Amino acid sequence: MTTFAIDNDCTITAYLAGEAIPEDHARFSSEKELAKLAANWPAERLVEIWNGFAGVPPFGDLKPVKKFTDRKTAVARIWRAIQALTPTAAPQAAPVAPKPAKATKEATRSKDAREGSKKAIVLELLRRPEGATLADIMSATGWQAHSVRGFLSGALGKKMGLTVESLKTAEGARAYRIKPQ
Repeated sequence: MTTFAIDNDCTITAYLAGEAIPEDHARFSSEKELAKLAANWPAERLVEIWNGFAGVPPFGDLKPVKKFTDRKTAVARIWRAIQALTPTAAPQAAPVAPKPAKATKEATRSKDAREGSKKAIVLELLRRPEGATLADIMSATGWQAHSVRGFLSGALGKKMGLTVESLKTAEGARAYRIKPQ
């Protein structure tokens, strides 16, 4: 765990567990502990600490401030900034088995559905030469009209890559069928 120490000149230093911290430095390991320390500091000290970071690597993107809206905001911003000081141990490469390759989107597209599923029922209806009306699909699946239209567009059109064509029956009703490939 990293412990931070701040001296009288508002310089913050990060120490790993076991490293010696000078006695005259105030110590903290969490945002809460920093808030307790900062409760007795004048607001100008928080601004001085922040402005000490501004423009200095690894804090190059931080901008100087004239004041903070409140102490809590100042502590939170300072805490986030000093996380860049956290020393990291050298990463150890763990032996890891290679991950199996993910299936591509094309490989996962299936033209068939599980037997007896609503998807299979709808596909069977749509593969007929005359297709199926909205009412046919609704009665076969128990779905509402908007669900059927969404299924035709999303599951069949987009996910399965099938072309669903719309046509008029002899009675003038709208019917849908899968376009022969």
